[in-house]
Formats: sequence, C-alpha cells, structure tokens
Amino acid sequence: MLVAGVVAVAAATVGPVQAGAEETTSLSRDDMMRTIRTLTEMAPRATGSPGGLAAAEYVADRYRGAGLTDVHFEEVTSYDWTPSNDGLTIGNDDIAASPVNHSFIPADAGPGRQTTGPDGLTAPVVDIGRGKVDGVDVRGRIVLFDLTFVLPTAGLLPFAEFIHDPDNARFEPEKMLSSNPFVTTLEATVRAAQEGGAVGFVGVLADYFDSNRYHNEYYRRLAMTIPGMWVTRDEGARVRDALTRNDYRARIDLTVDREAVTARTVVGMLPGRTDDTIMVQSHHDSIGPGAVEDASGTAEVIALAEHYGLSAQRPGARLREKSLMFVTFDTHFTGYQSHLAFMKKYLIDRETRWNIVANATIEHVGKFARRTDGGQLQTLDEPEPKGIFENLNLNLKFEMANMLQYNDVRSTSMLNAVIPKQLGGIPTDASFVLLAGVPIVSMIAGPLYMYDDADTLDKVDQTQLEPVARFYRDILDRLDREPSHAIGLIPAPIR
Repeated sequence: MLVAGVVAVAAATVGPVQAGAEETTSLSRDDMMRTIRTLTEMAPRATGSPGGLAAAEYVADRYRGAGLTDVHFEEVTSYDWTPSNDGLTIGNDDIAASPVNHSFIPADAGPGRQTTGPDGLTAPVVDIGRGKVDGVDVRGRIVLFDLTFVLPTAGLLPFAEFIHDPDNARFEPEKMLSSNPFVTTLEATVRAAQEGGAVGFVGVLADYFDSNRYHNEYYRRLAMTIPGMWVTRDEGARVRDALTRNDYRARIDLTVDREAVTARTVVGMLPGRTDDTIMVQSHHDSIGPGAVEDASGTAEVIALAEHYGLSAQRPGARLREKSLMFVTFDTHFTGYQSHLAFMKKYLIDRETRWNIVANATIEHVGKFARRTDGGQLQTLDEPEPKGIFENLNLNLKFEMANMLQYNDVRSTSMLNAVIPKQLGGIPTDASFVLLAGVPIVSMIAGPLYMYDDADTLDKVDQTQLEPVARFYRDILDRLDREPSHAIGLIPAPIR
C-alpha cells in the first residue's frame, strides 16, 4: 500500500537490488535462531549481571569469528536494581503483586538501599483510575492508577510514507488499536504523584494480559523515589474490592538495593576504503528471556557482521567504499548510559577516526500477540506490525520501498523520522544518533509481551528473520554507493 504519494513510483519498479557481497549462509533463519537460542540461555542478560557480561563476550567472539577488527567493549557505569522483601497487603488479603522496576531509588539516582522496614509502609489509598493526579490530594497517600499504553499502531499513521502489507492485515482494527508497552502513563503519573507528596503507588496493568511481570525500563528523566507495585487487571479489581472493606488503606513492603555496575557495549569494525562509516546496531541486554527483545535484533546484527566479514575474506573480494561498524548496546533497561556515552564519544566529541554517516538499527522481529477476552496472552502466527523510521533522501526512499517489497518484509511501514526528531526523538534505540544528526534506518516493533517473562523463543517470527536481514543487506549496500553528504533527506552541509 502506498501512502501520501511520496514513494508512489516504488511499486512500478519492484525487482532485485544489487548486493555488494556474495550471498552467505549467515543470513539464514536457522543460523539466527541458533544465536537467539544461545542468548536466551544466558538470560537474564541484565546490565552488570553474569548473563549480561556473558552476552557481551559472546557477541565479541562472534565478531572476531566473522573477521571484524578492533573488536572491543565500550564500558560505562550503570546501575543494577534488585528488589527483595516485597509485598502488597490490604487488611488480611495478600495481593499478588510485583515491584515496579526502578522504583524506590535515591533522589540522585545513585547507588543506595531503600526499605520500607519491617513494619512496611501503611497509608491511605487514593484511586485515580485512568485519570490524572492533577487536582487530587495525594499527600501522604498511596496512589492507585490504571496504567495506560498510549501509542497505538494507528498513532504512527501520520508519519507513514509507504506500507508493505501483502496480507492486508496491517489495517485490521485489532492491530491498529494494539498499543506498544513502551509509551505509557507511568512516568507522568509517578512524577505528578511524587510532586504531590504521595508515599507510594500501585499500578493496575489495565491494558496488559494476565501477568504482573511487566519489566518497565528506567525512565532516565525521573527518579522514582517512592515504592511501587504492579498488579494485573483482575487483581486490580480485587484490590479495589478489598479497599472498600478496609477503610481504603494498604500496606506496601519493599526493599531495593541499587548498585553501580559496569555496562559493556560491543563494537567491531569492517574497515572500508574510507573512514566514512555506516553503523549497524541493536542491544543484547534483557530482563527476562528476551528472545524478541532483543536477542532477535542482536542475531540480525551478528548475521550481517558475518555476511560482510566472511565475504571480505574471499579472494578477490571488493573493498567497500565505506566502513561498517557493528554495535550491540547495553543499558537499554537501566537508563541508556551506554547509548549516551557512545553518542558523546563518537558523534559529539569525535574521539575516533570513524565518521558515522548513517545508522541501521534492528529491534524486535516478533509475532503479533493479543490479550484475549479472558485476559490471556495469545500469540498468532502473524508478523507484529513493524515500523522503519528513516530520514533518507527521496531517491533512497524510493529504493527502500522496493527493497521492502522485494525481500517481503511484511506488515511494515516506512515512517518519516524528520518530524519526530523535531518533537524530541523516536521510540527506538536510534533516537540518540538521530538527534545527533545522523541519517537512520531504524526498524522497531512493539509486541505486547516485549517487557515480560513471556518473551520466549516461540514469540520470534522466524518467517521474517531472513527477509529483515536481506532487506538490511540491500540497504547497507545501497548506502555504500551513496555519497556520504547526500544520504540524509537534509544534506549534510545543511544539517
């Protein structure tokens, strides 16, 4: 489907695209699934944990095996968050609950221990439902609210330039209204609650399936200094019923240890004829199994590294014009310290020889899942709708649309990243490089389970692993032939 006419000529010219390297088996589905399986066996791959460090070592070993050079770790300090002695009680009712990740931390967001102590925190509860804290007296109270996922798939349509949807499934109401669990009301609600003097909060996962294992990220613009607990939608109804019988009072028990840890971002290079560099990235860390988020993205990056690295070692192989940099980041869930440090070193201070002229980011090759009427998670054998944020020049947009069709990257929209950049960024890991002025091709999907322990191997959309890899192979080869200053929609001298 063509949208807004900006790439309307694309459909007329669908066909094979030139590849700069001979085909290799490294782009095969089976190879990528073996990588994903290995990474999930290391889980949880939390920043600073044994699994996180093992994942970084594993990626580095795969880079070296692919023949990349200058394989190294970019290390930075981040923070581990470990809860214990947690519970939610209303009267004599013990409520099934899970601590809100990164809640109850010091105001300076540094290391430290916070605890409600042996007697817990007992306080009156104010229930705002799906409303806002504004205008509600929350001082000295626990705030009960329904967490809302606020960015449905339909919310991205204003930025759509082209949609490849041969199954005619992209515009099904269920998919259009499904919301990604990254953009939520958590940050705004807790910020207002803290400013109003609240002493704790309970979030009802009203838009979620029957799980309280929602591992939210650390919202780096907000230190959640008060304790928080997650409950399921059904358990939320039980909470509200119990409150009416117990004078609207509840008890939260929680101890949190926040410790400084070392995060490792893995970098490997395939030098070309020039130091102009195309960066290929994902992230290897996870809280739960992390099969889709983001073992799938890491497997894609490793597959591309092997494709190009091994091809470069063949007799008579052509030296690429631009260098390739392969990166898997850490700290996705703990504050993006790795991303910020990388941006400062490579893009702002320019402390290395590598001049990054474009970025290709791959995140979440997963199946579509929905919440059933009974509250269960149901995974379908259909691709989760994918979006590719990009700000390439018009000719590259046309060719990119061809590549999506030719490689059959299904249920995928090309999304204009220029306007979101002006609004403060995009909901992908490429946001930092976009804000630094680098042209991007950033694929993202937001399956309902991506922050949950339910993100297991069966959620990976194996049918799309090869199409996504081949699409990125083709776009990387095309970017290699484009003059560096002209890759972006806005030419480099003007940017």
